[in-house]
Amino acid sequence: MAACDAENNIAVVGKEEVMMGREMQWLRIDSYYSGDLDNPTTLSQPVMCQHCEQAPCEVVCPVAATVHSAEGLNDMVYNRCVGTRFCANNCPYKVRHFNFYQYQDTETPIIGLRHNPDVTVRSRGVMEKCSYCVQRINEARIEAKKEARDIRDGEVVTACQQACPTQAIVFGNINDHNSQVYKLKQQSQNYGLLAELNTRPRTTYLTKVTNPKSEIKQGDA
Repeated sequence: MAACDAENNIAVVGKEEVMMGREMQWLRIDSYYSGDLDNPTTLSQPVMCQHCEQAPCEVVCPVAATVHSAEGLNDMVYNRCVGTRFCANNCPYKVRHFNFYQYQDTETPIIGLRHNPDVTVRSRGVMEKCSYCVQRINEARIEAKKEARDIRDGEVVTACQQACPTQAIVFGNINDHNSQVYKLKQQSQNYGLLAELNTRPRTTYLTKVTNPKSEIKQGDA
C-alpha cells in the first residue's frame, strides 16, 4: 500500500476523512479470520481495481471518463471526469475513490519534489483507482520499441509487486502462453472475486490450500 501511494501520487486525506469513508488508497488489504478466538487463523487479501473485461463502471459513465484500452486495461481519463460517482456506485469491488477536496498541496514548491513526475497529480472532483501502474507499462513499451522487440515477460513490474517481499503478486501478459502469469491462471486454484457477476476480472487470485484438521495426517483414512 505504501509503495502504491508513493508511485501514484496518492494524497493523504487525514483521519477525519477516512472516518467518513473517504480514504484514497488504490490498494487495500482485506483481512479474514477463522478458528479459535484466542488464536485465530488470519488470511490477508490485497484488493485493487480488478480491470474487468465487462466492467460495470464503464457503462454508467455519462462522459466516457472510464474506458477500455486496447490492452484491456480499465483506464481513467481524468480531464473528462465530471464527478458523478456513478462508476463508484456500480463497482461491486468498491475500489474507486473520489476526490472530495483539494487534498494535494500544489502551492508549496518543495512538496512537488516528492511527486512521481510520470503520474498525474489529481485535483478535486475526479475518481481515482488502480491503473496497473500504466506509466511503467508505457516505459517498458517505449524501451521495447526502441530496440524493435516485444516486451519481455517480467519486464513490467508494478509498484506493489516490486515491494512485496514474498513475490505474492505477479503481473504480465495473459495472451503470452509462456508468461508466468498465464501459467498461474491455468492452475485449478485460480479464481476471480465475485466471478458470479460475470464481470470477468483480469485480476485473479490463487486459493491457499491448507489442512484445517492438523490432527489428520496425510495418507490417513
